[in-house]
Amino acid sequence: MLPTKPIQPSCTSEHGELEAVLLCSPSVLDVPDLQTAEDVQWNAPVDQAKAHESFASVRDTLRAEGVHIIDYSTELTEEESQLSRQLINRFFVRDLACVFGEIILPGEPGISMRRPEYIHAHRLLETWFPKQFHITANNNMPALEFGDCLVLNQDAVWINVGLRSNVTSVDVIKDTLFQAGFSEIGIIDLPRRPDTLHLDMNCNVAHEDLILSKSYVRYFPLHVLTRSGARYEMPEQFLKRHGFEVYWIKDCKTVPDINFLNVNPETLLISKDAHKQMLTRHDKLHKKNIIEVDVTELEKGGGGIRCMTLPLVRKAT
Repeated sequence: MLPTKPIQPSCTSEHGELEAVLLCSPSVLDVPDLQTAEDVQWNAPVDQAKAHESFASVRDTLRAEGVHIIDYSTELTEEESQLSRQLINRFFVRDLACVFGEIILPGEPGISMRRPEYIHAHRLLETWFPKQFHITANNNMPALEFGDCLVLNQDAVWINVGLRSNVTSVDVIKDTLFQAGFSEIGIIDLPRRPDTLHLDMNCNVAHEDLILSKSYVRYFPLHVLTRSGARYEMPEQFLKRHGFEVYWIKDCKTVPDINFLNVNPETLLISKDAHKQMLTRHDKLHKKNIIEVDVTELEKGGGGIRCMTLPLVRKAT
């Protein structure tokens, strides 16, 4: 549901207090067997009745934490909805767009089966936020899914150009990001495998000054773009310079352990299947308010809680 008072999109971090978020309820179609799941690039069969229960858990938990929820599926035209209800990936809204400061940039899907949901969501975003949403910014993009992007702070953005996003797309938007106030864009090129599908399946912001990351990421140099040029740095050097310690982890389950969501600086929303002790053993995380939700059925689609949520408004910290 849209708020009665218009919202002003604003995000300059991954950890500030979440005030408004875009969601989308799951499809009505079951994925009935393992062969079908493999054919549509999912991890396991999915019962959509259970998936809707999981979605409701995420939605209701965020709402209880004071977050305004917009489920874009309820705002589609009847013609759009007839198609949208059959799009099995539509609840992975993180990829569709991203708020950078006070502008919203549209994504471009890395696989064609996701293109209709991008079109549906972008039409709505343009309607709701005509001044903030740059509808033409993806015109020359080969592919850019925003699960590959972390807005670290008001100065720095980290983007992966691996399996689903293309380095040419970063070149297309870099000047827009600099004009929005960001000073550096760190580009990493991670291995092109299902378990490294997006950046947020490999690392995530866990605290205002802490990144949780798979340990192998430290070996991949970043190409750092600035207004005046470019250089290479290693990830830890780049992140430390922008105020982040890195909590390197080796043994983890890709989706539940990495793909969590910051509700506010004190609260993390995590999967019930996440290794909670792995998080809380770090000094900066052991006092966190950690809320667990059952998203097992949704995670079979290959993504987690962060993938299912597109922040529109976060308070600056």
